[in-house]
Amino acid sequence: MGVHRRRLLQMLAGAAALPALPRFAQAQRYPSRHITIIVPYPPGGPTDTISRLVGEHMRTSLGQPVIVENIGGAGGSVGVGRAARAAPDGYTISAGQWNTHVVNGAIYPLTYDPLNDFSPIGLLGKNPNLIVARKSLPANDLAGLIDWLKANPDKASAGTVGPGSPAHVFGVFFQHLTGTRFQFVPYRANALAVPDLIGGAN
Repeated sequence: MGVHRRRLLQMLAGAAALPALPRFAQAQRYPSRHITIIVPYPPGGPTDTISRLVGEHMRTSLGQPVIVENIGGAGGSVGVGRAARAAPDGYTISAGQWNTHVVNGAIYPLTYDPLNDFSPIGLLGKNPNLIVARKSLPANDLAGLIDWLKANPDKASAGTVGPGSPAHVFGVFFQHLTGTRFQFVPYRANALAVPDLIGGAN
C-alpha cells in the first residue's frame, strides 16, 4: 500500500469517528462531580459567608455538591496559590477580593501570577469601608474626627487583619489624604478604632 493511500485511509478513518465526538462530549457535561470554592480566609468573614451562599445556589442549580474550603494565610495568598495550582478544569474556583487578587501581587513575592493565572467570573458583592467613632469621642462628623486625630497623633488605633488588608490600605490612604497619624493593630476581624474607629472586614 502506498504512503499516500495509507494516509488517505487514516484521514477517512478519523473522519468516520467524528460523529461520535458530540456524543462523548455530551456524556462529559460540566459539572459531572463536585466543585470546590477556595476561600483564602478563615471561616466566618464576609468572603466566606458570601461564598457559602453562592455555593448553595450553585449546588441547587448545577445538581452537584459545592464544597467551600477555607485556606487562610499571608493575606489570602496561600489560598489563592492553592487555587492557581489546581487543575484548570473548572472544578476548583477561588473567591477573593481586590487585595487577594490585586494588592498581594504588589506586596508579596508570589508563586503565581495574579493577572495571567486566573480568569474573572463575576462580581459577588461589594464591601465598603466605614469609619465609626466612639460616642464619647469629641467629634460629631468626619471633619471633627480629622481635627481630633491631628491634635492627638498616634492616640487612635486602627484594627486590621494584617498588612495589605483592605482596612490597612484604606487607613494608610486616609492618613495620607488627611495628614493624620494613628497606630495599626492586627485583629482577626477588622476594626478601625479611635480609640475606636471601625473599618470593613474580610
